[in-house]
Amino acid sequence: MTDKIFTKEEWMKGLEGLTDAYTLFVPVKDGDFHAFMHLSEERAPDFDFQNTRLSPKSVVYPQSERLFQYTLDSADPEANILKESPKDFSPRAVVGIRPCDAHALQIVKRNFDNPEYRDPWWVRHFESTTLVGLGCDDPCSTCFCTAVGGGPFHEEGLDALIFDLGDRYLIKGVTDKGEAFLDKIHGGKPAGEAVLKEAVGLAAAASKKITSSPPTDRLKGKKTNDLFNAPFWEEVAFACLNCGTCTYLCPTCWCFDIQDEISGKEGDRMRNWDSCMFPLFTLHGSGHNPRDVKVQRVRQRFMHKLKYYVDRYDNGVQCSGCGRCVRYCPVNIDIRDVCERMNNF
Repeated sequence: MTDKIFTKEEWMKGLEGLTDAYTLFVPVKDGDFHAFMHLSEERAPDFDFQNTRLSPKSVVYPQSERLFQYTLDSADPEANILKESPKDFSPRAVVGIRPCDAHALQIVKRNFDNPEYRDPWWVRHFESTTLVGLGCDDPCSTCFCTAVGGGPFHEEGLDALIFDLGDRYLIKGVTDKGEAFLDKIHGGKPAGEAVLKEAVGLAAAASKKITSSPPTDRLKGKKTNDLFNAPFWEEVAFACLNCGTCTYLCPTCWCFDIQDEISGKEGDRMRNWDSCMFPLFTLHGSGHNPRDVKVQRVRQRFMHKLKYYVDRYDNGVQCSGCGRCVRYCPVNIDIRDVCERMNNF
């Protein structure tokens, strides 16, 4: 695979030259935070950040997506017929995605693309997207990616990986898609042994900066009912506001609702992100709600990520260790603490 060195100016110019081949999403300074946005003349990329407030999962899994459209106009011969809405599956690239967020997409992929079921829209969005990662030189204090199968320079799920070496970037091709992306960028030169050695040292130093390591080794062997009935759930849930911040920020949450939106006689069937933390999430048409109490919803969130997922897929927990839910929870609920409680119960 190709390893190329670019000056930072060369890299920025190279990205600008790719806009005909890809729809590019890059980190952009947005007030006090960074967010992934379309690359344009008005939006200069800024790769000097720790992590974006939201992961770029919406590139593959839009927060709201039109699935079908229909008309209720009886004069139209196609009245009351669902037709698939037009969608854009043209090539796109997320440049600067953190390895934890690329790892998160691999976790989510097991839900949307597996031997039992393939979501056609998610899969086509995913397959048309090239993920160019940016290694974490300086992880946040709340990061714990190394405890859940990842790392600051973890390559799984990435097509290419950027190493920030101060005045230049080393770009490492990881997959054929990543190679194709690099081939389209003008400039750069092959990386020498000294540069590659410097990159290895950078990755090793970054991993040592991560100090959080919640245990997960005993979760698989726990009895589901024992954890479900554990005595600590009331304490964990006590301060929760059911605001949904944790689930909307989470790169591995995939819950959605499907609703019909009608204006006049024209309608759309929409898929929208939803949250297990919301009281209406499990409300039945009968009026019964099996999780009508806050503690039940908090328990559901953690049981799904740290037990149900573990048992179903036997491939780690449903968490990439990005730490967003820890940083932004308004009442300081910490998934690392809950993980330790469940693992050691």
